[in-house]
Order: sequence, then structure tokens, then C-alpha cells
Amino acid sequence: MRYLVYILYSEELNRFYIGHTRESINERLRKHLSAHSGYTSKAKDWILKYTETFDCKKKAYARELYIKKQKSVKFILALINSAG
Repeated sequence: MRYLVYILYSEELNRFYIGHTRESINERLRKHLSAHSGYTSKAKDWILKYTETFDCKKKAYARELYIKKQKSVKFILALINSAG
């Protein structure tokens, strides 16, 4: 099974969101943009900026946590820019 780590960006909030999923990234983005009660419900302009693919959930989740623990916009922008 394929798992993705992804980074979304909201211009409205000027914030990044980092997550992981095993479902289609388009379906996951649709859920972030829909009416719900989570963090991403604060804005309706989330766009996909970055993805990484993993072969298991454990690796994807570890990567998500690693990115979050950096607490660095510079680090996130470097990831996004490296993906070209």
C-alpha cells in the first residue's frame, strides 16, 4: 500500500499544514477543503505544495513528525523547492 506525506499551504492564513494519508491526495485535499471541525477548516484556499511517497504508514508518519519537529518555514520551503 502507498502512503503519502503532504504539505498544504493557505495564503489566507499564511500557514503550512503537514499531514499523511493512504488515500488519494485529491480526495484528502477535498476533505481539507470541505466543512469540518479540524485545523484546516479555518481556511478554504489550501493548495497542495509537496508530496513524498512511502511504502508503509510507519515511515510516512515518522517523516510527517520529522518535518513538523523542524518548526521551520525555511525547511518546508527547501523541501518544496527541491521537488521542483
